[in-house]
Amino acid sequence: MIFLLSIIILCSIILLSLSVLPFFMQKIQSWQQKQEVIVAKEMDRMFYDKSPKNIVMLYYILPVFLGLCGLIILHSPVLMIFGALIGLAIPNYILKIRFKRRVQKFNDQLLDAINMLGSCLKGGLSLLQGFEVLVEEMPAPISQEFGLVVRENKMGISLEESLVRLNKRMNLEELGLVVNALLVARETGGELTKVFSRLSVTIRDNHKLKENIKTLTLQGRMQGIIMSILPILFVAWVLSVNRSHFDIMMKNDLGRMLLVAAVVLQIVGMLLIKMFSVIKI
Repeated sequence: MIFLLSIIILCSIILLSLSVLPFFMQKIQSWQQKQEVIVAKEMDRMFYDKSPKNIVMLYYILPVFLGLCGLIILHSPVLMIFGALIGLAIPNYILKIRFKRRVQKFNDQLLDAINMLGSCLKGGLSLLQGFEVLVEEMPAPISQEFGLVVRENKMGISLEESLVRLNKRMNLEELGLVVNALLVARETGGELTKVFSRLSVTIRDNHKLKENIKTLTLQGRMQGIIMSILPILFVAWVLSVNRSHFDIMMKNDLGRMLLVAAVVLQIVGMLLIKMFSVIKI
């Protein structure tokens, strides 16, 4: 009787799994398609010609790998969940870091591009022809971005709208200054050679000011980093010397509350130090 009941329960579990499995597979495929669309947009924005499926596969591989590391190596279900969540966040972080580097490289090339456009205009070329020269002479990413502006113009999109799109893609202060100056000059009939000359001086002075601010705030930023890392290193050193040092606090409610408060205050302190060490101009 018990054997028959076990068989019935086992068959019921198998049938239930077979009926639920297609639903979960459909949800996973739908989520994967949405992620591929999102990743494809990010990769198109970076002119990255690889397949988005390679990035989407990381959403499966990294959570499983880091979760198993937390469970097998560290023997902790909590660390398994934490590792899986980190694995889900890593692909998005990789894309953000790559785009941030691309924007920074674009910003570093912008001053040379302005000087080149000014030289082209002085040589008798139009602004669009200057963009074409820039695309041929300058390296990526600035050649790719202005190449897209040229292609959009050939497809019938106005140059003003293409420049506004470029400004939205890059979202840089210096580029916004250039685009707004060009739009105003084209609307009011200003002399573009003088506009580029003034933009070159303004952006060069802006870069010098930012470098001076970084130099003057270096000591404060280093102090903030040291003060943020010091409590973590102290706790790691105490645990390496005596692993049961914090056991007395873990065994009562007041001790656990104090530990949680210490962690929260440490995170708040790190965020405040980062906020105070950043000077926007």
